Amino acid sequence: MLDFDEEIKNFSKNLEVDQTEEAIYSNDLKDITDIVMQMTEDLRGKK
Repeated sequence: MLDFDEEIKNFSKNLEVDQTEEAIYSNDLKDITDIVMQMTEDLRGKK
């Protein structure tokens, strides 16, 4: 049977996961909502 307390003590994060998280969160990527909002603002400003 697994000893979960012992497994948690032995747990260590994978460095690749940390690096990936940092790369994702450090980029200011626009999602579809941001793009639609920008398009809406642009269209309202051109009238």
